Amino acid sequence: MTRPHQHTHPERVDAVTVRAWLAQPDTVMVLDVRTPAEFEAAHIRGSCNVPLNLLEEHAEQLAARLDRHVVLVCRSGPRAAQARQRLAAVGADRVHVLDGGINAYARSHGNGDGDTDGSLVQGRARWSLERQVRLVAGALVLAGLVAGLRAPGARLLSAGIGVGLALSALTDTCTMARILSALPYNRGPRDRTPAEVLAQLPTGAAARPEPSSAE
Repeated sequence: MTRPHQHTHPERVDAVTVRAWLAQPDTVMVLDVRTPAEFEAAHIRGSCNVPLNLLEEHAEQLAARLDRHVVLVCRSGPRAAQARQRLAAVGADRVHVLDGGINAYARSHGNGDGDTDGSLVQGRARWSLERQVRLVAGALVLAGLVAGLRAPGARLLSAGIGVGLALSALTDTCTMARILSALPYNRGPRDRTPAEVLAQLPTGAAARPEPSSAE
């Protein structure tokens, strides 16, 4: 076991490292930035659901509550990376992204490395936000092409979706995902207030020990 230098905080950590950290009480906090519906479908035991839109709106309040190392989780990494950038902008410096997201964690599940508090909790299956984006984008492109047989101008819809996807890849953001995340399907039984989201975070002493990593 090695202990990282107190001023060296890697941007990304792998699933094995996260499992090792979770085995050490009170050294790390896991924040899942996916939608409540995605969180319900599968999440790391003990993690807190802080949807990306709420995190971005209340980053300063959230950063003030982070008294230990934080691991940000999404489906595959991009949303967690956005969340890290937002928290870093308000001074949170002990923040890491789970490399590969919940998908990578699921692949490492049950590999014999101590599946206790860090185990994967499975719930009702839901479509991930990324899968919904692919469905909607594909449907809109197809609709534009079909409509273009009668009204050539409709093909601009397909072109617009293509441009949007290209910009999404270049900027590593997705406006369509933000819109879809607001749909009832992607929310929980009711919308939680920012105060309720913050209240779920563990609190304690300001100084926490540095987590050790498995080598």
